[in-house]
Amino acid sequence: MNRRLLLTLLAFAPLAARAQEAGSKHTVGILSASGTPTLNTVFIAALSELGWVEGKNVVFEHRYAENRLERLPGLAADLVRLKVDVIAAAGTLAPLAAKQASSTIPIVMTAAGDPLGSGLVASLARPGGNVTGMSLMAPDLGGKRLELLKEVLPRLARVAVLWNAANPYPPIVFKETQTAGRILGIEVQSLEVRGPDDFDGIFEAARRQHPEALITVEDPLTVSYRKRIADFAAGQQLPSLHGFREFVAAGGLISYGASLADLYRRAAGYVDKIFKGAKPGDLPVQQPTKYGLAINLKTANALGLTISRDFLLIADEVIE
Repeated sequence: MNRRLLLTLLAFAPLAARAQEAGSKHTVGILSASGTPTLNTVFIAALSELGWVEGKNVVFEHRYAENRLERLPGLAADLVRLKVDVIAAAGTLAPLAAKQASSTIPIVMTAAGDPLGSGLVASLARPGGNVTGMSLMAPDLGGKRLELLKEVLPRLARVAVLWNAANPYPPIVFKETQTAGRILGIEVQSLEVRGPDDFDGIFEAARRQHPEALITVEDPLTVSYRKRIADFAAGQQLPSLHGFREFVAAGGLISYGASLADLYRRAAGYVDKIFKGAKPGDLPVQQPTKYGLAINLKTANALGLTISRDFLLIADEVIE
């Protein structure tokens, strides 16, 4: 080979390598009705552990509707215009918006409430289409939570349930709670929200209804306002039970439900599989495998509640 040509090729080799590396970057669109930075950090860290490092071989495009649901279709369309390789969508409404925006871009649900009932997938075992991921669905969560609350409050007769009627998943849990309430002899009151502007009204309704405890059904809206919900319960001296431990960390009394962090890590595993050639329609929708019971003893003390030793022993996390 001509020496001058060889030197020229060697000089351009690093540039070509860098160009190839830049060209091999995947783009992940992150879409949420609200925005949960901590959980997105978990998701991004899990991808990094699988070899997908931000800025090196993967980039992220974040789109949050800030609980303004009318913004979701436009945000999803924006990610489609960017030609992202995968959309990681939180909750149920965000993946629905993504699915309506594209029938070809793979969509991974990080924690959807009811993927089958909402029409996100045709089957849990073989989703078909371009959507797969993690589901929050589990049998009779509403009933289990009511039973746990009654263990702490044996004389419980009236409980208010705060739930988002604009999301397909919370109504299912609310109905389960109503059914359990009839069996346990507990009146279940409804505190229905549809957006951020509804909280003042439902808090006022709760004051008029005089419940003896509060249950919050998890979804992106209520998770976003968990501190406000916890503060309201504390101000009203209401023992509270919530779907995610994040509520307890914000000052709620008890939480019982699926581990969001675990679902986000497993969702990252699905993105990894898709990057390596798997088709989303061939990846079964996975359900929760890790549940957690958490209790905030500071809140219990402030409410004047004594939590039994047996209850504390079954808790996965105790905040003191």
